[in-house]
Amino acid sequence: MTIPYHKVNVFTGTKEARIIDDGAIYAELIKKALRPLLIVGPECLAKSLDGKPLLEWAVEIARSAGMPICATAHTKKGLLETGYSPESSYDLIEILNCLTKPDWAGVEGKGNHDLVLFLGIRTDLATGGLSTLKHYAPHLKTMTLCKYYFPHANYSMPNLVKDKKWHEFLTTMLEKLRQADREE
Repeated sequence: MTIPYHKVNVFTGTKEARIIDDGAIYAELIKKALRPLLIVGPECLAKSLDGKPLLEWAVEIARSAGMPICATAHTKKGLLETGYSPESSYDLIEILNCLTKPDWAGVEGKGNHDLVLFLGIRTDLATGGLSTLKHYAPHLKTMTLCKYYFPHANYSMPNLVKDKKWHEFLTTMLEKLRQADREE
């Protein structure tokens, strides 16, 4: 059993996240989605991975997968400074509430999203938000890109103690997303 980052959240009910430790599998799952959405949080502004701000990783992932970004908290300003204009900006609780409604039009007005990825959300908020989506949004799948295990997601990484492993995971995922984009 993998222990979540917040150890108070050990019992998740009958459904628990599928642990994936290969970025190529993540890329396959993202490419299968019809309307994926990447939700970025303020940790993307505060942290970096291998000398590159996490926000830049988020933009690369979104561009490689052709998915919109939803900026939460004050990340919109950071995204604009990188030259990327996010498709939407919501408070985290607000976007979670919208995602629970199957008939919501989505951030681009093309229909609700079928896969939602999270990066840079505080772990306690992400845990609660993923629990909400798990119970009230059965029409969508969730995936985390942070280096912690989130049992309420559909797909999560194991707890990655070393940033090197996280870097390898995201690099592999990006390579596969770009490769799939070239093949189309």
